[in-house]
This record gives sequence, C-alpha cells and structure tokens, in this order.
Amino acid sequence: MTTPPRIAAEDYLDALSAQGIDHLFVNPGTDFAPIVEAFSRAARTNRQVPRPMVVPHENVAVGMAHGYTVVTGKPQAVMLHTNVGTANAINMLIDASRDRVPMLLTSGRTPFTESGAEGSRNVHIHWAQEMYDQAGMLREMVKWDYEMKRGDQAGTVVDRAMELATASPQGPVYLSLPREVLGEVMSAPAESNRHQRARPRAPVAAASDIEQLADWIAAAENPLVITGMLGRDPRESTVLARLADRYALAVVPFNTRYFALSSDHPMFQGSAAGPLLAEADLVIVIDTDVPWIPSKEAPASDARIVQIGEDPLHARLPMRGFPSDLTITATNLSVLEALEGALATRTTPHVAARHARLSQRSAALRDGWRMEAERAGRGNTITLAWLNYCLRDVVDAETIVVSEYSFRQEYCPLQTPGSLFALSSAGGLGWGFPASLGIKLASPDKLVISVLGDGAYMFANPTACHYIAQFQDLPVLTIIYNNALYGAVRRATLDMYDKGVAAEEDGRLLADLPAPAFEKIVAAHDGHGERVERPADLPAALQRAVAAVRSGRQALVNVICPP
Repeated sequence: MTTPPRIAAEDYLDALSAQGIDHLFVNPGTDFAPIVEAFSRAARTNRQVPRPMVVPHENVAVGMAHGYTVVTGKPQAVMLHTNVGTANAINMLIDASRDRVPMLLTSGRTPFTESGAEGSRNVHIHWAQEMYDQAGMLREMVKWDYEMKRGDQAGTVVDRAMELATASPQGPVYLSLPREVLGEVMSAPAESNRHQRARPRAPVAAASDIEQLADWIAAAENPLVITGMLGRDPRESTVLARLADRYALAVVPFNTRYFALSSDHPMFQGSAAGPLLAEADLVIVIDTDVPWIPSKEAPASDARIVQIGEDPLHARLPMRGFPSDLTITATNLSVLEALEGALATRTTPHVAARHARLSQRSAALRDGWRMEAERAGRGNTITLAWLNYCLRDVVDAETIVVSEYSFRQEYCPLQTPGSLFALSSAGGLGWGFPASLGIKLASPDKLVISVLGDGAYMFANPTACHYIAQFQDLPVLTIIYNNALYGAVRRATLDMYDKGVAAEEDGRLLADLPAPAFEKIVAAHDGHGERVERPADLPAALQRAVAAVRSGRQALVNVICPP
C-alpha cells in the first residue's frame, strides 16, 4: 500500500497531542476535509492524536471542553465550522473567557482561492461565508487570535496558542484554519520549538504584602473574606478552611463558581455578606469580580479592603470601581499558604471571642435553612429550598454538582473540595448541561448532577446534550428547577419598577416561560425521565434517577416549582 504524501493537518493533530490535548471537540463543516483525512490516517497507523468527539451543537462542544478542563486542569481544543458555526459558540466562549478557562478554540476558514489549489472553493456557500475579519466577532473574548498562513506553521502556531492560553491569567485563544493550508502537502513534518520555550510561572505575592495582610488580620476585630472563583484548585479550599477556623475568619462565597468552603464549616456565613459587610473592619476579597453590589450595600468607610487574585484589577472588565487598600497579584493558593505561615508568628487577641460568635451565627443560619426547607417539605408545592434539601440524600463525598442558578449549598452542604462548579459571572445560559458532560468525561466514575433552571436547560440545546450523553456513554443526572419563568427578567423588572404597572402583574410580562414535558426529551434518548409536582414525591424520584445513572443510563427529573 502506497503511503500518501503527508499533509499539514497531520502535523496539526500531532501538535495538539504534543501539547497534552486529550480531545478535539468538533462540530464539522465543509472546511474539515483535511482534518477528516488526517484523523483517518492516524487511525490506520495507530499514531497518537487527540480523540475526536463529534458534538451536534457548537455551544455544547465549547461547554464540554470547559467542563473537562476545570476538573482536569488540562486545556482542550474545539474546532467548529467557519463563520456561522463559530458565531453559534460565542455564548459559551464568553463564559469561558470570564472564568479564565484555557482553551484552544479553532474554526475552519472559507477557502480563499476560487480555483487552482487543493481545497479551493467548490460549493455555493464558500462565497457568502467568507468574512473580512472572522476573528473580529470574538476577539474581545480571547487572549490571542491568529490565522494559520502556511502548512509548515502547524507546530509553532499551536505552541504559541497554548503558551498564551495557559499563561497567567489563563483564558481561551482562537485560531482559524484555512482549508487550503491544512491540505498542503508537506515535504517533512512541521517543526516545533516548544522545548525551548519555558512558560512563565504564575505570580506569587511579595513578602511585604503578605506581612502587611497578616498584620491587618491579627489586629482586626471583624475580618470578612469574600470569595468568588476561589476553589478551582481544590487545594485552595483546603487551606482556606484551616485558616478560617484557626483565625476565626468569616467567609462568604458570593456568587461562587467553585467549592470554596463547606456550609457545615463554622465560619461559613452564607452566600451573601449582608450585615457582615457593614460591620467588617477588614474585607479580604479573593478572586472576586463583584464582591458586593454597590447600589445596595457597601463596607464601612474606614474598613480596609484587600483585593487578591492573578488579575485582581479584573482588567478585561471595562468598568469596575471597587476600592482597595492593598492589591495583591498572585495565585490564591500562594497567598493562602504564605499567609498561614505569617499568621502563625503573630498574636491574634480577638480570635477566641470572634470564633465563638461566628460559630453561633453560623449554627443559627443552618437551623434557619433547615427549618425553611422542612416547612416547604410539608407544603403543597416544591420550593428551591426543598429541592436542594432533598439532594442531601443523593449527594455523597464523590458527587460533583454543576449549578446553573439552582443549587444552594445552604440546604445541601458539600464536603469535598472540587465538588461544585457553577455558571460564569457572564451569565451565558446553557452552560450547565454541556459542562456536566465534559466533567463526566473527565470523571467517569463519579456521579455528576447538574441542577438547572428551565430556561438554562432550553438554552443548553438539550437534544444535542442528551444525544452526546447517549452515544458517548456519559450518564449524568439533570435536575430542572422548573418555575416556568425567566426569573432573572422578572426580578430585574420588579427591582426597577416595584410600584410600576408591570408590578401589578407580578413582573411576569416577557418572563413567563410555559414549559413542555422535559422528561419526555430524555426518554427519546433511552434515558430515565420523571416529572414531580408534590414535595412528598421528590425524595423517591431523586433516588430512582440516581439509581438509573449508576446503572449507566442518563436521567432527568423535571421538578415543578411554581414561583
């Protein structure tokens, strides 16, 4: 059998593999022919390349890559069709960008030659799908973008993309891949110089900053820690739990995207700062883009404010005006570990009394959350509190929870760092279900539960998600908090016009979202589906759904929760 001449697409796949990329999530189009050929050749020769995974919607592909990366720490690659396919993925790209998730997003490019080259235009759409600046529609959301110009660039262009995606602060990058370039015949494999390019270490805090912060904590009477993205590295949560307990630091994970602290921890003070913010004389903001809502609350004027993170200024947010008396550019883990050592050498006179007071407050909060949930369980309709409270019976230490608005640790305490992943602050709906599939791909032996709003479920392109769960053997449990409502729209209306005409109809205009029988959608994909309307029926329904997932079938529970 004659060996065909090597093409640039083969070098490209080799370069991805050399960068440790496990999967190429694809939603293909007419620009993929060289990639298809390269994968076919690799399969014939048993050459190691990323595993191709065909995903029937672009947002699902990007969401899966996002989920896989936050669990493994390994960036993945996504390849989409030219302009129309790329445009379809921008919603999930925005989420990845705001959460600083490294990812190589690529797409084909409409062939630029009308004839004469291998890969020239050969179908009608190749004219209308060309853009003046394809990357322009997503440039604001990536750290770097480029179009591969020559086939012999394959190694170096991937090296450049990945070194920038993984440099602090991390984030997605974009590469467009013209069909003619991928199809170029190569006289020799493309070269790479990645072994000569050491990547920069993530930043660590200056010793003087750590000493200053330790002094302030030792002297503070009412210190408050507010977290947002802390916990993506599970070690951060472990160190924070030790520090908070030993030095009586009140912790509020505000709109948290990861597990920061168990709600069973005596220093956990709920997910909103409330009166603690006004009482605090020291506010330590760790990796939090929005630590409080200035139009509603503010710290005391004489409180010291500390902002910590790899990007403590959140430079990619056009406007952000939160004050800071000490700004530390460093990884969360490096600050926490250094702070632990610095505090050990200091006298902390307020710790004992503060620990007793905060422990008592935390216990009272937990009692209140429990009583609220139990009252709801005796009612006639299911509430968010009751739904989350019932999850206690199915969530164990090895469970991973994916939340798109509906999970509350107050009612269902988690214990394991790395067990919670929530929607980006960008709020691009439809992330939770695809992310849960990527997380399941990365954690096949764990129970993965996504708790979604009904709108979030529909935005997730659920048919595509259920399809992937079925055909890639990724059994996950999807729980829909179904209030038949765009809750965020209603809340925004009532916040602005609580005495307006819209409030006379409870702000429901443009917010009502009558829902179909979602449980029938999963049934079409050989999954287990149930609809639950009565509080008393929910615990058993969740148990049946978990049993189905553990037996290898995806499951969905459509929980009817009237607003």
